[in-house]
Amino acid sequence: MTRITLGFLSIFLCFSLLGCGPGEPAGEAPVETAADQVDLVIKGAHIVTMGAAGTVIEDGAIAVDDGVILAIGSAADIEASYSAVETLEGGNRIVMPGLVNGHSHAAMTLLRGVADDLALMDWLQNYIFPAEVEFVDAEFVRIGTELACWEMIRGGTTTFVDMYYFPDTIAEVVDQCGMRALISATVIDQRSPDAENAGDSIAKGNGFIERWQGTNSRITPIFGPHANYTLNAEQLVATRAAALKYGVPISIHVSESPFELQYSQDTYGKTSIELYESIGFFEGPTIAAHVVWPTDKEIPILAERKVGVIHNPTSNMKIASGIAPVAAMLDAGVRVGLGTDGAASNNDLDMWEEMRLASLLQKVDRMNPEVLPATTVLGMATSGGAEAIGLGDKIGSLEVGKRADLLQVAFVDVHHVPTYDVVSHLVFVTDEQDVASVVVDGKVLMKEREMLTLDTDRVASEATALAARIQAALQERNQAK
Repeated sequence: MTRITLGFLSIFLCFSLLGCGPGEPAGEAPVETAADQVDLVIKGAHIVTMGAAGTVIEDGAIAVDDGVILAIGSAADIEASYSAVETLEGGNRIVMPGLVNGHSHAAMTLLRGVADDLALMDWLQNYIFPAEVEFVDAEFVRIGTELACWEMIRGGTTTFVDMYYFPDTIAEVVDQCGMRALISATVIDQRSPDAENAGDSIAKGNGFIERWQGTNSRITPIFGPHANYTLNAEQLVATRAAALKYGVPISIHVSESPFELQYSQDTYGKTSIELYESIGFFEGPTIAAHVVWPTDKEIPILAERKVGVIHNPTSNMKIASGIAPVAAMLDAGVRVGLGTDGAASNNDLDMWEEMRLASLLQKVDRMNPEVLPATTVLGMATSGGAEAIGLGDKIGSLEVGKRADLLQVAFVDVHHVPTYDVVSHLVFVTDEQDVASVVVDGKVLMKEREMLTLDTDRVASEATALAARIQAALQERNQAK
């Protein structure tokens, strides 16, 4: 559709139809002009843009067409300029960018609560890795990813970075449910549900990248080498080479636990981040999950190499990995976003909880209540998170020309009465049940709490049935011990 602004159209009518020149009266009454038609208008009592200026627009609206934000302003101005095919009304609604979950293992929703209260390596080696080899196949991944997408959409997450097996199946689910995702082909040097070893993982990852790269604007296929304790240096270099060949990022667990630090020192004589720097691993875009234990010498490396660090406070606390020095990394210019990790170690995918915990952990760790204020943490979940995963030019803030990934939060629950500061309430009060509507790429995925792109009854039924089979098998195995 060709759009002519109202101002230009008025001048055109004045000069062409009425023959008036500069300073000459138009004569007749102004000609009424029709508003431009757009796909969607979203209204809000407040619009929290998360742009560089930190603008919050009261009684505002956003016009969206072909998945792109065309205009942001007062509701009156938007209504005067645009006629929408669909409108999301804004009474008691806060409009804001969609949340960016920078690190997840989506299908592990089906392993939620299978193994709790364990240290990382005990949890991985004695429970999770064996369970995955026994139970995980493409059908498991389909059902688990659908369940995760349902949970994430309901909670206002519009983009996630995933690392799991059968990435083609994950991509198909994301395509169908309408979310945006960076999907990793997992690389690990052991028998896994979809590969025999690291070489096989990389080869299959190459095929995944080739099948999906450039086919869907919402799906970015990437590589996901697991960690430096499940891959050796040569395999890490090979994975980076494959990523550079296709021009895609890498997502990897980095400096997550004391075990990893000791393993890296014992094996390579270097810390994890020093190892990655020494082998040129940071030569391409890197999304580093956790980064709980960077040294003072390593933090500048992360900033210089533009590594996107993803802080996972709930998972780090639950597995007792430690408290990441988030404030120090932000002060050094490191790009820091937030993530939930998988539901097997969290045990949910609630980004509102991650915001709250991220802020509170830094305050008590630094013994300084001024550290990580609400605006900073909300940025980590939106604009900063988008920058950390390499999509800052497309999403993360509500600006003209960016993709329309946004949500409406209902400020109607008792915990929002009264509201003195909208941003403070978004971080320290709001939870996933407050999210009313969710839009990704201009498409409404949830409207007033009704899921529109997933058959939730079917997903719940299939997940429950599969979980019953897993539980029966686990009980049988335990009885046989």
